[in-house]
Amino acid sequence: MRPLSRSAIIVTNMSSIVSSIGREPAAELNGRIALVVSEARQSRGWSAAVLAERSGVSRAMVSKIERGEVQASAVILARLSGALELTLSELIGRAEYAESRIVKREDQLTWVDPESGYVRRSVSPPAARVVEIVEVVLPGDSDVATPASSFAFMNQQLLILNGILHLQQGDAQHVLEPGDCIFLGEPQDCRFMNPSAETIRYLVVLTKKTQD
Repeated sequence: MRPLSRSAIIVTNMSSIVSSIGREPAAELNGRIALVVSEARQSRGWSAAVLAERSGVSRAMVSKIERGEVQASAVILARLSGALELTLSELIGRAEYAESRIVKREDQLTWVDPESGYVRRSVSPPAARVVEIVEVVLPGDSDVATPASSFAFMNQQLLILNGILHLQQGDAQHVLEPGDCIFLGEPQDCRFMNPSAETIRYLVVLTKKTQD
C-alpha cells in the first residue's frame, strides 16, 4: 500500500462527514470489537495462536485487540473477519439492537479506519440477515487494500454514488463512475483507490455464501 496523504483539507472534510453520521467513540467501539472477536474465537474452540495463524494477524496484535488496547486498521479487521467468517458489521457488534427491523441513521454503527480515514457505516437493520448494506466514504488520496480471504465467505456488489473509484482486483483494473455497479465475483486481493482530492461514496451490498 502506498503512503497516504494527510493534508489538513482531507482531515477537515472527514471530520465533518464523521460528525454528521454520528461516529461511536473509539474506546467504546474498541471494546465492542474486543468482545466480539474474543467470543467468536472461543466459540470455535480456537486459541489466540490459531486465530493468528488463520487470519495472518500476529498473535500479539490479536491479544491487544481482544483487550481493547488498539484501534485496528481496515486491513487487520478484514483479515480477522475473514478468518472468523463474520462481516465487518458483525465484527463491530450489533447485538444491542436485537431483532429490530428499523435502525435510525443516528444509531447506525460507524467505523473509521485509523490509517486511511475511510468511513464505513452499517446501514441495514439487524433483522435483515440475508442481505446487508454498507455505505463507505473513501477520502481523497487514499488507498485501501483488502485480502482475498475477507471475501471468501460472501458475495459483494458495489454501487458508486459519488466520485470515481479505481478498483484493482488481482491483475484487473476497473474505473467506476457514479451509477456503475460491479459484482466482485470470486475472492481476489483488492485495492480501493481514490487518487483525487474529492471524497467517494459507494454502497456495498453483501450476502453470505450458502454452504454446499
